[in-house]
Amino acid sequence: MLLKDGRELPADVIVTATGLNVHALGGITLTVDGDPVQVGDRIAYKGTMLSGVPNFIFVFGYTNASWTLRVGLVGEYFTRLLHYMDAHGYGSATPVADAGMPTAPFTTFASGYIQRAIDHLPRQGTRAPWRISPTYSADVKLLRRQPVNDQELKFARAKATVPS
Repeated sequence: MLLKDGRELPADVIVTATGLNVHALGGITLTVDGDPVQVGDRIAYKGTMLSGVPNFIFVFGYTNASWTLRVGLVGEYFTRLLHYMDAHGYGSATPVADAGMPTAPFTTFASGYIQRAIDHLPRQGTRAPWRISPTYSADVKLLRRQPVNDQELKFARAKATVPS
């Protein structure tokens, strides 16, 4: 391998890499009533739903513990939410954030691949349930033990369908 200063560095293998590029939500196009959703403009509710987006759950695991610990808690939360909605005749659940709430980046994880994508990830608020829980124990309280029907999650009745 030839270095910039002209010296040669012997190498058996050269691995070139441009780095991992994270795509928020796997790169899907998300819309609400036909309008595109800019994920970077939304606030994460309980670290798993997006403000203003009904019936949508995503999973972002821990950066300092097993990813699957959070995956399991989100699955439990989602199941409880669906049971609650079914039991009360709701067709949608939409997190609604206070428009004046200050926000911060979704994560403080400093890896280059996250920092390159940070503007495309949702934001987080300054208080629960809009602040991302950093630990499993905090998420157990938030996702497993707290009721699903808090004041910041707005429910709407299922619309009756008319037979055609």
